[in-house]
Amino acid sequence: MELSTILRDHRVMYRAGKTMTHTYRIHQLQKLKDMLNRNEKRIYQAIKKDLGKSDYEILMTELGVLYSELDHVMRNLKEWMRTERVKTPTTHKGAKSYIYKQPYGTVLIISPWNYPLNLSITPLIGAIAGGNTAFLKPSEFTPYTSELLADIIADTFEEKYITVVQGGKEVSQELLELEFDYIFFTGSQKVGQIVMEKASKHLIPVTLELGGKSPVIIDEDAKISLAAKRIAWGKLLNAGQTCIAPDYALVHESVKNDFIQALKKELSSFYGNQPMEHPNYTKLIHEDHLNRLEKLLDNENIIFGGEADRENRKMNPTLIDEPSWDRPIMQEEIFGPILPIRSFSHLEQIVDEIEHSRNPLALYYFSENEQKQQWVANNISFGGGTINDTIMHIGTPHLPFGGIGASGIGAYHGYESFRTFTHRKSVLKQTTAFDLSFRYPNSKFGEQIMRKLFKK
Repeated sequence: MELSTILRDHRVMYRAGKTMTHTYRIHQLQKLKDMLNRNEKRIYQAIKKDLGKSDYEILMTELGVLYSELDHVMRNLKEWMRTERVKTPTTHKGAKSYIYKQPYGTVLIISPWNYPLNLSITPLIGAIAGGNTAFLKPSEFTPYTSELLADIIADTFEEKYITVVQGGKEVSQELLELEFDYIFFTGSQKVGQIVMEKASKHLIPVTLELGGKSPVIIDEDAKISLAAKRIAWGKLLNAGQTCIAPDYALVHESVKNDFIQALKKELSSFYGNQPMEHPNYTKLIHEDHLNRLEKLLDNENIIFGGEADRENRKMNPTLIDEPSWDRPIMQEEIFGPILPIRSFSHLEQIVDEIEHSRNPLALYYFSENEQKQQWVANNISFGGGTINDTIMHIGTPHLPFGGIGASGIGAYHGYESFRTFTHRKSVLKQTTAFDLSFRYPNSKFGEQIMRKLFKK
């Protein structure tokens, strides 16, 4: 069936008002949760085939967070949907002001390959909670997971309500030519620019979850061993193929050597002396990605790792010492198991460092000094982050997740997902019991009264 025809069917269903009730939305969210529960074994198998992820990593980063998100949304949805009564100014005496939560209509969700289940279903939860119908376009680079999503969603939902569309670049381009009511995209900055350009032709609102070079800062008073453990974990989750992975480290010069030794120790502790043979170590998405990462290592000072296994598409955890900002490895998001390490002597220096790749999606700061923690949070622009840990801020439905500037537009998770997929519609209900005649041009004392009112 033509995509335009399916879109027309979605519009018919939406306009019938079926998705507007709390009862319907909760029922669909429960069906989604049951779908995940029922197909857990198949989900593990598909993601393993695509990315070689371990069971523990799939549970932690793909399935577990979805169950948490679904429970949180279902528990709070009635309150979020409720019409809000807000204040009305004196100039509108007799009127009442309300904000209604209106679905956009039919939304398009384009998801990436690095977390093929999580980053497909999390925005879908928001779309359902908001009362929309949805098209989901999963990545062609994770074919087993994409095929599974298409299969289990078709078994669970009506096609005119949720439709999974598979295919490559050409299919994405075809979808972007259609007039959806909202587009939610997760992926690279380069493709994000294309999505925004296409959406602008029809004035379609967008959320763009992109990426960038997210720094991790280790100050002189940090607990070095603990910092090294948490950074190693965050960097090597999914073999570094995480949009909020620590992309590079800024380490105070007084603790740099200690940090490097501690980091090497933790890397070996996690994955042994042969990480590429470890069953919990994820593979890279495709050969071109491995080639790109290997090229980034050219002429760099490798102080740990650097080896690659082409047959199994893996690369050892790799540390680079003091690369300059004009090097390719510092010019683009790495998205792999490579961590460049640069040093600083004063905390204020990190502002200039980060300015080379400003507005990162995430930032991590390790320090025991609360005053300096506050200074970093107040003075550096970034999408979101964690103090004395990595990655963890993405795992709570109580915090919005999103970028700023080149790292993204808009946010989601928990209430923010509901808000992203709904329009806050303002309605003023005016009284007919009396009329404020001073607003009309023939009012004798209209100007005098308005001057008094507006000066209050």
